[in-house]
Amino acid sequence: MKKLFLLFAVVAGLSYLGTAQENETDFREKVQFGGKIGLNYSNVYDARGEEFNADAKFGLAAGGFVSIPLGKYLGVQPEVLFSQKGFQATGVILGSTYKFTRTTSYIDIPIFFAFKPSEFITILGGPQYSYLIKQRDVFGNATTSIAQEQEFENDNIRKNTMCILIGADFTIKHIVIGARAGWDFQNNIGDGTSTTPRYKNVWYQATFGYRF
Repeated sequence: MKKLFLLFAVVAGLSYLGTAQENETDFREKVQFGGKIGLNYSNVYDARGEEFNADAKFGLAAGGFVSIPLGKYLGVQPEVLFSQKGFQATGVILGSTYKFTRTTSYIDIPIFFAFKPSEFITILGGPQYSYLIKQRDVFGNATTSIAQEQEFENDNIRKNTMCILIGADFTIKHIVIGARAGWDFQNNIGDGTSTTPRYKNVWYQATFGYRF
C-alpha cells in the first residue's frame, strides 16, 4: 500500500512539473516587451528612369517592441526600429553612364495585428509609418564633381512614407527570431519634380531578439 501511494505521488508530481513547464513557455496572454537586432535586404520597385537598374543591398535594423494580448490567440504588437534601406544602381543620364549606392536611414513604426496559433509562432501583418532621417549617396562616373553630388543631396525627397508589412515571429522561451517583408505605398518623390529616379522601397528583414 505504501509503495502504491509513493508511485501515485511520483506520477502526480511529474504531471505537475510538466504542466508548470508548459505554462512557463506560453506567454500569449501576457504583456511583453523586447528588443531585437538584425539586417534588412532592400531594393526598390516601380522604378522610373532612363535605363535605371537597381540591385539589392544590406542594412542595419534594430529596435524594440511590445506585445499586447487581446485574448490567447490575438494581439497587437507596435514596434519602433532604426532601419537602413536603399539600393545599388547603374544607369544613364544624358548619355553618361553613372553608378551609385543609396543608403536611406529611417525610423520605422509598424503596428502589427498578431495571430498566435501556438506559443511558438506569431503571424503578423499591418501598416507602417516610416520617417526618413538620413540619406547617403555614393555617386560615381568619369565626370563626377562636387556640384553633381550636391544636386542629388538637394533633391525633393519624401520623408514621411506609409508602408505595409507581413511577417512572423518564432519564439523559443524568451528568444524571438523574426522575419518580415515590407513594401512602400508611396514613392520617394515629394511633389514629382525630382530629377532622381522614382521608386518605392521593398525589403526583407531578419532579426534576433529577446522578450521579457
